[in-house]
Amino acid sequence: MESLPLRLFPKSSSLASGGNCGRSNIFKVGHSPTSVRVSGCRTWNVLERHYFAKSQHHQMKHHLRHIVERSTIYQKSDAHFLVHATSGQPLESEPDAYSPKSTSNSILNALDAFYRFSRPHTVIGTALSILSVSLLAVEKLSDLSPLFFTGVLEAVVAALLMNIYIVGLNQLTDIEIDKVNKPYLPLASGEYSVGIGVMIIASFSMMSFWLGWVVGSWPLFWALFVSFVLGTAYSINLPLLRWKRFAFVAAMCILAVRAVIVQLAFYLHMQTHVYGRPAVFSRPLIFATAFMSFFSVVIALFKDIPDIEGDKIFGIRSFTVRLGQERVFWTCISLLEIAYGVAILVGAASSHTWSKCITVLGHAILASILWNRAKSVDLKSKAAITSCYMFIWKLFYAEYLLIPLVR
Repeated sequence: MESLPLRLFPKSSSLASGGNCGRSNIFKVGHSPTSVRVSGCRTWNVLERHYFAKSQHHQMKHHLRHIVERSTIYQKSDAHFLVHATSGQPLESEPDAYSPKSTSNSILNALDAFYRFSRPHTVIGTALSILSVSLLAVEKLSDLSPLFFTGVLEAVVAALLMNIYIVGLNQLTDIEIDKVNKPYLPLASGEYSVGIGVMIIASFSMMSFWLGWVVGSWPLFWALFVSFVLGTAYSINLPLLRWKRFAFVAAMCILAVRAVIVQLAFYLHMQTHVYGRPAVFSRPLIFATAFMSFFSVVIALFKDIPDIEGDKIFGIRSFTVRLGQERVFWTCISLLEIAYGVAILVGAASSHTWSKCITVLGHAILASILWNRAKSVDLKSKAAITSCYMFIWKLFYAEYLLIPLVR
């Protein structure tokens, strides 16, 4: 824009040479008493100088206006600077960017994302199950010593680190599926990048193995190792793996970890490593393993009921996809009711009156609550089914409160 007026006329070199004025006399002025004839070339030079001067004046005016505007901006900026300096406020252009409130919000958002990434219902289930099974190794009141709590803490921390690896790997390999089934998860929502997810699961798995090795408990180390292998085979998309695609194999993976490894390995960790006693498979331990086998199968089947839409799209042949939501739902409820019935019989056969009363009454109440809740579930509502699934986990927690009381 600034050079546009100059382009309408010959270059400055033509002003000096006169351009093509030598060809003809174009402009002439008529005679008058005070006028003289001016040659066309001279007239053209006068016009050129006139317009050239005018364009230069226009550019100078524009340049001066630009300087004035910038000066005004700087003056405003200086005034803003002085206001902040005299008021004691920070000198940043956005003083709220690093305010304590903004920082606390960022921290809360980060914690919330990690909370969802860790799948808290599985974390609670793992911690409760280890504590409950550890109590089965307690034979007398004096066993509840600092040694007991240290052994439990070692097992819980190592297991939770491995738990986060397993659920994190599952999310990394299911990002597209979770965008349909669980869009609130950090990887599916985009809050976490794939790189951050890989970093988390890699660091947590290494810390878990390191802690298991440092503790020196072989039952604990093997529990972590088998959980790692089964959790990886369940999720990772490699040839002959990703066992979650096959309904029966997927259920067996969950059963092996939740029902067998947790019960036996962590009990042996307390019994042999912490207390230094010989391995004894007591009646309560056998009951816990059998009951949780039922429960683990139910969890493995029930978790796919609200996820039927995404599983269909991505070719996951779960029992829910193959048999339908209603059929799998009532199969799960029936299995749990059978398990509660067996638990009532086991409790009734106890030689300890207090154990008999608590276990019989406790399992009867849980069975009744489950049945009433199941009848009220709207199987056409994903939210209702998901809510019922989380209720199943609450029953899972409650069972681990009753297991130590089975004698």
